[in-house]
Amino acid sequence: MPAEQQLAGVSDLFVVAAVLLYLAAMIGFALELAFGRSQADSAAVPARQPVGAAVGSAGGSSGSPAASDGPVASESAVEPPAWAGKAGWAAMALGWLGWAANLAAIVTRGLAVDRWPWGNMYEFVVAICFAAVTAFLGTQLRQNIRFLGAFVMVTAALGLGFAVKVLYTAAGPVVPALNSYWVAIHVTAAILASGLFIVAGVSGILYLIRGDGISRLPSRADLERAAHRAIVFAFPVWTFAVIAGALWADKAWGRYWGWDPKEVWAFITWVAYAAYLHARVTAGWRGRAATIVQLLAFGCLLFNLVGVNMFISGLHSYADVSG
Repeated sequence: MPAEQQLAGVSDLFVVAAVLLYLAAMIGFALELAFGRSQADSAAVPARQPVGAAVGSAGGSSGSPAASDGPVASESAVEPPAWAGKAGWAAMALGWLGWAANLAAIVTRGLAVDRWPWGNMYEFVVAICFAAVTAFLGTQLRQNIRFLGAFVMVTAALGLGFAVKVLYTAAGPVVPALNSYWVAIHVTAAILASGLFIVAGVSGILYLIRGDGISRLPSRADLERAAHRAIVFAFPVWTFAVIAGALWADKAWGRYWGWDPKEVWAFITWVAYAAYLHARVTAGWRGRAATIVQLLAFGCLLFNLVGVNMFISGLHSYADVSG
C-alpha cells in the first residue's frame, strides 16, 4: 500500500507543522499579552479626559499651571508599543495556519486508513486538539477572547506533542467494533464537546492563578464568563455523545450499559459538569467555588479521555497506545 503509506507520512508531517505553528502563535499571543494594552490600560484611557477636567475645575482658572501641567494619567496607561498589537494579529494568522495544518493531518490520515480518523488514542487526541483550537478561533470571531490565545495554543501544541511521542500508532485497520457509522456520531460529538471543555478548563486555571496584581491577565469575571459559555454549549453535546455511546454499545455488545470503565467515567464527567451548571443556576455559585467545581469536572474529562485507556483495561482498550 505505497499510496496509503505515503498519505500517512504526509499526515505525520502536517501534525509536526501544526505543532510548530501553534507554538509560534503562542509566542505572538504571549508578546501581545505581556507588552500590549492590558485591561487596566483600556480602563484608564477613557478616564484621562475627566481627570484633566476635574483638575482644571479644582485649580480655579483653566489657564492655571495646576490645570495644564498636573498629571492626568497613571503610569499604567502608557501607550503600548505598536508592534505588540501586530504580534497579536500575526498570532491569529499563525493560529489559523496551524488549524489548517491540523485539519490537513486529520484528512490525510483518514484517506490513508480509509475510515474515520479517530480509531485509536493517537488519532483521537489529534482530533481533540483540533477541536479545542476550533472552539477558540470560532469564538474569537464573535467575541474578543484573544487573551486565551497563548494558553489554548500551548495546550494544543503539548497535546499534539504528547500524541506523537507517547500515543503514536501507525496507520492501519481497526477492530470490527469501530467499523461503524456510530464512530461518526458518538466519537465526533465527544471530540467537539471535549474541545470546548478544554477552552473552559484553560479559563478556569487562569482564574485561579490570576492575582489581583496581575493586570496583564483578563479579569476574573471575563475568565469565568468565557468558561461558562463554553460549558453551556459543550454540555448538551457531551450528553448526546453519552447517549449515542449507549446506543452504539447496544449495537456492538447487545446492551446499553455494562459498567465498562470508559462508560463509567463518561457518566461521572457528565454528572460533574451537570453539578457545575446546577450549582450556578440553583445555588447561585459564582467565582472561586464554581471554578473549582468546573476544574474537578475537567479533571474527570481528562482522565476519561486518556487515563482510562492507558491505565484501566476494559472493552475500550482497543483505543489504547498500542492501537
